[in-house]
Amino acid sequence: MLTVISGLPGVGKTTVADLVGARLGAVRLSIDTVEDALLAAGLPRGWETGVAAYEAVGALAELNLRAGRSVVVDAVNDSEPARDTWRRAAASAGAPLCWVVLTMTDSEGHESRLRDRQRGFVHLPEPSWADVAGRAMAPWVDTHRVIDVTGRTAEDVAVEVEKHAAEFGRPD
Repeated sequence: MLTVISGLPGVGKTTVADLVGARLGAVRLSIDTVEDALLAAGLPRGWETGVAAYEAVGALAELNLRAGRSVVVDAVNDSEPARDTWRRAAASAGAPLCWVVLTMTDSEGHESRLRDRQRGFVHLPEPSWADVAGRAMAPWVDTHRVIDVTGRTAEDVAVEVEKHAAEFGRPD
């Protein structure tokens, strides 16, 4: 199964994906880690490098799915072309695709998370609150679970994601 955890920067995708991946024994893949590596290799910062990171992670997801491994991805996925990466990987591998979108209705808390986070990337800058607050998610066409993380622990959210993935992956 391919579980894709989406949402704006700062909502806790990486933390939740790490927990879910560990709990499910799944391969964990992150767009930001790959994008930072591409920037380190000298690719220019911009849209094309972001797309390259999605495509690279999509290829890795597909390889792992074909090998029979479950995969958990964390990525913003704010556009249909980005989401298409995961649709193609899952379809090509014949794997179910489970979407989870994390949101945070507490804008002050969301801003604080962005201001305080240090993820250790050398080449990928942290987005500012202005960058995130003005960013829109394209409407979703897929069935997905929306989870508001406001006031919840990452462990609690991870349990909810895991339960949703289990329900989603059951045969009809």
